[in-house]
Amino acid sequence: MDYDVLIIGSGPAGQHAAWQAARLGKRAAIIERKPKIGGAGLQTGTIPSKALREVAYQLTRSGGMRQAFSMDSRSRHGLLADAVRRKEMVIAQQESVLLQRLLRHGVALIPGEATFIDSHTLQVTDSGNSKRQISAGVIVIATGSRPRRPANIPFDKKTVLDSTSILNLRHLPESLLVVGGGVIACEFVSMFAALGVQVSLVDSHAQLLTYLSEDVVEVLTDSFLGMGVTLHMQERVVDIMREENSTLTILASGKQIRSDVVLYAQGREPNSSGLNSELAGIVSKDGWIEVNHHYQTSVPHIFAVGDLIGRPALASTGMEQGRVAVLYAFDGEKHATPENLPMAVYTIPEISYVGKTEKEVQLDKRSYVVGRAYFKDSARGQIIGDAQGLLKLIVDTDTEKLLGVHIVGEQASELVHIGQLVMNLKGTVHDLVSNVFNYPTLAECYKLAALDCIHQLSQSKMKLQAPLN
Repeated sequence: MDYDVLIIGSGPAGQHAAWQAARLGKRAAIIERKPKIGGAGLQTGTIPSKALREVAYQLTRSGGMRQAFSMDSRSRHGLLADAVRRKEMVIAQQESVLLQRLLRHGVALIPGEATFIDSHTLQVTDSGNSKRQISAGVIVIATGSRPRRPANIPFDKKTVLDSTSILNLRHLPESLLVVGGGVIACEFVSMFAALGVQVSLVDSHAQLLTYLSEDVVEVLTDSFLGMGVTLHMQERVVDIMREENSTLTILASGKQIRSDVVLYAQGREPNSSGLNSELAGIVSKDGWIEVNHHYQTSVPHIFAVGDLIGRPALASTGMEQGRVAVLYAFDGEKHATPENLPMAVYTIPEISYVGKTEKEVQLDKRSYVVGRAYFKDSARGQIIGDAQGLLKLIVDTDTEKLLGVHIVGEQASELVHIGQLVMNLKGTVHDLVSNVFNYPTLAECYKLAALDCIHQLSQSKMKLQAPLN
C-alpha cells in the first residue's frame, strides 16, 4: 500500500483524522479537490460566516445597529466591506495555521479529485487531468456537504443565492428575503438585520428552529422582531422569479414579497456523487453514507465522518468523528464519541444546548424539574446589558442528574461546555451548586439555575412525604 490511511477531504473531520493517524505514527495523506484546503468549514461555511457575524454582533454591542438603517448607501456598504475584510483575514490566517500543522505532522497533501477503483484503491485526477492511482489499508471519507439547490429555484449568484454564494456579496442589499427557518437561515437573518438590511423570513413551521426549546427560541424571535425582521411563519414558497434588479417571491397564501436578494437556505446535500463508492461496495442512501457507531461503512476498512453521514453535521462533531474513526481503525478498541455533544447556533443572540429538550424528556416519560436563571438577574448580565439572556437546566427528579442544558444570550456557545462536562462526568445538579464561579460572570447563572432546581426538587420530595388526608 502507498499509505496506511488516505483521507478524502481536508475539512475539519478530515484534518483531525489525519492528525490522529500521524500521532499514531501512520503514513497519512489527504486528497483535496479544491484549490484551497479547509473544506466548507474554513472556506465557504463555518469560519467565514462567523467572521461576518462578529462584525454584525459588534455593531449591536456598540449601539450602531439603530443607526445602520439611517446610513447612506456608501456608509452601509462600508460595513459589509469591513466584514468581508475581516472574513478574508481570518480565512488566510487559519489556512496558514492548518497547512503548517499538517506539514509538521508529516501528513501528505495530494491535490485532485478522488474516485474509487476498488475498496483499497483511489484514482486521483488533478486540475491538468493527469490521473494516478493510490492505495491504502484504511480509507476515511470526509467529503462534507453543500447547500441544497432545487432545480426550480433560479440561483444566479447575484440575486438568488445559497449560503455559499451569499458570502461573496460585495454590496449590501436594501432588502433580503430568507427562505428557511433552520440554523443557517437564522444566522444570516441575524447578520444582515444587524447590518441594517430590511430582512424578511419565510418558513413552513410555526416556530423557528423547531427542534429547540420554545422558551429559548422565543428570546431569539423577540430579538429578530426588535431588529425589524418580518416573519412569515407557516408559509410556503411557490415560486421565486428574478426581475431586472430584484426578485419576486410568491407564497402559497397568495402573498407576494419583493426583495433585492433572496437567500434560499433549506437543507444541504452530501458531496458523494463523484466518489463511485459503489465500486468499493459502500452502502449509501440518497448519497448519505451509512455507518455504524465506529463510523465504519459497509466495508470495514473504509470509514465515513463529518457532514457526509448526516446529523448532527457540525464541525465540532466531525472533528471528533475523524479522531475516533482512526483510533478504531488502527487499534480496534472502542473509542466512543462523548454521549452529550454541544450544539450552537451563532445568531444574535447566540443559542447553545446539550442533551434533551423538555419535549424529548416528556416522550421518555421521565419525571423532571426545570431551573432557570436570567442573565439580567446576574451582576455580569447587568453590566453587559443582556436583558434577554436565559440559562435553563432540565434535571431528572429521581437521579438529580442533568438531562439538558439550554442557553440563549451572550457567550452561550462558550457557557454550554460547563453543563456538557457535568453531564458527561455523570454529575448532579448539586455539583453545580457546590462549585465556585468567578464573580461577576455569566457562568454564575449555572449556580442560580441549579439552586432553582434544588428548591423544586425539595418541594417535590415534601409533597411525596406529606401524609394523605
